[in-house]
Amino acid sequence: MSKCKDYLNKMNLPGDLKKLTLNQCDKLCQDVRKMLIDTVSKNGGHLASNLGTVELSLAIHRVFSSPEDKIIWDVGHQAYTHKILTGRADQFHTLRQENGISGFCRPDESIHDAFISGHSSNSVSAALGIATAMKIQQNPHFAVAVLGDGAFTGGMVYEGLNNAGKSDTNLIIILNHNEMSISKNVGSVAKYLSNMRTKEGYHKTKSMVERALDKTPVVGNPLKKALKGSKNALKNVVLHSTMFEDLGLAFIGPIDGHNIEELEKGLNAAKALHRPVLVHVNTIKGKGYAPAEENPGEYHGVGSFEIATGNPDVVLADSFSSVFGKELTELGEQHKNICAVTAAMKYGTGLQYFAKAYPQRFFDVGIAEEHAVTFCGGLASMGMIPVFAVYSSFLQRGYDQLLHDLSICNTHVVIGVDRAGVVGDDGETHQGIFDVPFLTSIPNTTIYSPSCYEELRMCLKKAVLEDSGIVAVRYPRGNDKSNYNKSQINTSYEYHDNGNGVLIVTYGRLYNNVLSACEILRNRHIECDTLKLVKIFPIEEDIIDIISSYKLVFFFEESYYHGSISEKYAAVCSNIAPVAIDYFVKHGKVADLLDELNLSPKKMANQIEEFLSYEQ
Repeated sequence: MSKCKDYLNKMNLPGDLKKLTLNQCDKLCQDVRKMLIDTVSKNGGHLASNLGTVELSLAIHRVFSSPEDKIIWDVGHQAYTHKILTGRADQFHTLRQENGISGFCRPDESIHDAFISGHSSNSVSAALGIATAMKIQQNPHFAVAVLGDGAFTGGMVYEGLNNAGKSDTNLIIILNHNEMSISKNVGSVAKYLSNMRTKEGYHKTKSMVERALDKTPVVGNPLKKALKGSKNALKNVVLHSTMFEDLGLAFIGPIDGHNIEELEKGLNAAKALHRPVLVHVNTIKGKGYAPAEENPGEYHGVGSFEIATGNPDVVLADSFSSVFGKELTELGEQHKNICAVTAAMKYGTGLQYFAKAYPQRFFDVGIAEEHAVTFCGGLASMGMIPVFAVYSSFLQRGYDQLLHDLSICNTHVVIGVDRAGVVGDDGETHQGIFDVPFLTSIPNTTIYSPSCYEELRMCLKKAVLEDSGIVAVRYPRGNDKSNYNKSQINTSYEYHDNGNGVLIVTYGRLYNNVLSACEILRNRHIECDTLKLVKIFPIEEDIIDIISSYKLVFFFEESYYHGSISEKYAAVCSNIAPVAIDYFVKHGKVADLLDELNLSPKKMANQIEEFLSYEQ
């Protein structure tokens, strides 16, 4: 890896990539793959998708000229090689580490990262906006969107494509088709794209027909010219035009995504058209690392792992997600009207158990959170009880549907808000700190935030079987690290009144940190009472009464402050000192980030002691 890094550091990147021979390119791709495997095995990250786009990334930078040409990576799950080839090889070992480079594209990290990436299906719209601005500014350069076939299950792609086809811009859309997203692609579009792989024969057939006509005396050449003169005649003889052409885009492909020479020919042909073009590229996810090729889903996003065996360090069965999925499966056995819905995250949200047990009541709608929410509304309108499990940061996309399609009619839908709170290495685009502010702004919404597995089971059961309206059960990434007495747990709140003048309020996994902070303070001869919220919204009068009885209340919250629960209580109780988050949280280890946010046990204790000292 160091040789590759040293070699790249001597180059003027990405421009010098154009000077390499094809043999040198092949060797560079091998070295980059080793760098990817070495780094991700230590730091975690998105491995399989990046291994599949090594040659594609190199070809893009050899054909186009970044940063004058703008390259927009959809999600960023496949942009690691892009980062290496744009002058970040020497920093790549810091991938996803605190103060290191991000696992996603960030314009403030490099001029070669043209647009923010983290959530799927936005690249076409962004690239079209960039290409349109270039057209207005009479800038002759290109906007290049690179997206996987998984992104094509998201509706935003089609809004972008529908406008791109009529735009008359220098827009090139590269469809990286590997038949594998985080979960198996679903829906008719996925089937359509899969069928397109079999149409590679079109190009061979076209060449064969042309060669045959060349050899046909007298009529051969005139007939070939006549066929070429008719824009779609030969194509329609062999196969119907693609849906992309029907939308107004030129279409090139399929192209072998691991053949640099073929890739460059296809991309140069796309440039020469000076109009919106879709280039269809076939790649193998996990290319070059056998465990990832054999199980691309497992190596989509991984923690650290042993390179020789491919064994990951973390056992995912012990997690809030798995407990959620197993409990829902048990409820599904007793209640036949319960359905489970995911947006391409069956395994990530623990719904594989429900899917296996009740396949007729399990629905993977693809990367389409907006559709998922309204689909749940339709199910609920017919007496079903839909449970939509979704990452906190992805639920943001369904805000309008939550408000318009569920809330107005008080429709009963349960949302399993996975990855709530700080998630760590994935950074700003994935931190689950905004679901509380936006969910509490929606009428007819109830929110639970359990602090342990037992509370999660209780809250899910109550949300499904007893509550009405929108009910969100939010829980963090990872496993349960609680170590407190659970004899008094319930779905409302847990209050420990020891007669002290200071109260600490919190909810979710931070309760464990609060108890540790109390122990630190006790050793400093400071005693505090505690109030753990489980049902965090709507605001309850009982909680207001408890808080109002104290002279000083500290409220620690793993949420963005504006719109948070602590802000809501502070609006009616003047004695609250809230500690929440007021900025986008970058990537790093969860424990380190919580410490920076003053939410670690030591920082909690220090703040309380300092405040009390100041008050005295």
